[in-house]
Amino acid sequence: MLTLVKKYQFLFEELVKRDFKQKYKRTVLGMAWSVLSPLMQLLVMSVVFSQFFGHDQPHYTIYLFCGNLVFSYFKESTSTGMFSLMSNSGIISKVNVPKYMFLLSKNVSSLLNFGLTLIVFLLFVLIDGLPITPLFLMLLYPICCLIVFNIGMGLVLSALFVFFRDINYLYDVFTLMLMYCSAIFYTVDAFPAAAQNLFLLNPVYCYIKYFRVIVIDGNIPSLQYHLLCLFYAVVMVIIGGFIYKKYNQKFLYYM
Repeated sequence: MLTLVKKYQFLFEELVKRDFKQKYKRTVLGMAWSVLSPLMQLLVMSVVFSQFFGHDQPHYTIYLFCGNLVFSYFKESTSTGMFSLMSNSGIISKVNVPKYMFLLSKNVSSLLNFGLTLIVFLLFVLIDGLPITPLFLMLLYPICCLIVFNIGMGLVLSALFVFFRDINYLYDVFTLMLMYCSAIFYTVDAFPAAAQNLFLLNPVYCYIKYFRVIVIDGNIPSLQYHLLCLFYAVVMVIIGGFIYKKYNQKFLYYM
């Protein structure tokens, strides 16, 4: 895959530039929305949920920001990835290039937005009185796992969307349900131990929890937890790659 990306490097770079520019086309603030949008979401959630869930949670704003940061990146990356094939059907039908290039360009664009928001997140961490230590370098691990996981999800969603347009509406419902199951604004401590373990079946929650353990608790998750995060990423990208390989030749007939 990396060899093909290098071979089509110019096309890939142009796709990333186009995707990034299109997102802020005809907006007054432009790239500033990459930072303002999650901040406004954080403000609303903080005002609403701090009265109900934040009384006993130390550094609740950072707790909330961790969840919102990771989930927003996941949702943007996979949602835009879903349309990566159909939105480029004109190019795909005329030029013989690897189709996953279009998905990867969407992921890079989302990753750039995530990086900008991550900088603001670190500023909030300092403002909230939490120290930024060398331990924060460990955040690269869940970020890398999440990138791979998002690519796998994008492969699945973009392939399904070619054949079934209803996936768009079903995915909106799915992400809404997933948000409430990811403990973004509440803690899982009030649940029984068995129920807390069920949250680990949610990959997005696992990546969110990793962030919280590093940033708020100042600890490193266990080796088993690292393997679980890696497991979800590898399994999802394998599933996505299998679907792409199986239906690659049929995409053109449905575009």
